[in-house]
Amino acid sequence: MPDDNSEMILNEAKDGMSKSLSGFQHDLAKIRTGRANPALLEGLQVDYYGTPTPIKKLAQLNAPEARLITIQPFDRSAIGEIEKAIHKANLGFSPVSDGKIVRVPIPELTEERRKDLVKQVKKLGEDHKVGVRNSRRDAIAMVKEFQKDGDLAEDDAHHMSDKIQKLTDDYIAQIDKAVEAKEADLMKV
Repeated sequence: MPDDNSEMILNEAKDGMSKSLSGFQHDLAKIRTGRANPALLEGLQVDYYGTPTPIKKLAQLNAPEARLITIQPFDRSAIGEIEKAIHKANLGFSPVSDGKIVRVPIPELTEERRKDLVKQVKKLGEDHKVGVRNSRRDAIAMVKEFQKDGDLAEDDAHHMSDKIQKLTDDYIAQIDKAVEAKEADLMKV
């Protein structure tokens, strides 16, 4: 029976830590590195006939060049609202439309802006590390609970705590590695 408990605790910890890591990777994709990436606009809400609608439900987003995002609306009448939403989001982009497609040129990042983005990336990394540590805390609490109830021997509990800490260290290392990669990407001129 202890194996079932151990397995369940480890799986829950791994699941929570994986969610923190994938959330971090999703958030990183939204941070601009000077190269075009459709993820920069994915969270944008467009007023479509009075209803706030995610841009990716209204149009196809592409990055055909390193410094250009194209937005091809499924309904051409939404072009004006798409442009307004981009301006209103204050992302520093100036969309250009030809009536069929919206082109969003991505300007070069200034040195100051790059440094601000690096700080933002590091803060995001720390926030998501807290999520990983919270998963560790919850798993350790479960181990102690099972040990208190007599479902887990003291040696097994200690062994489980070590496994949980190793898992935590692995996920934090992955976040650190992603932060370093994004920082290098941002500071590349």
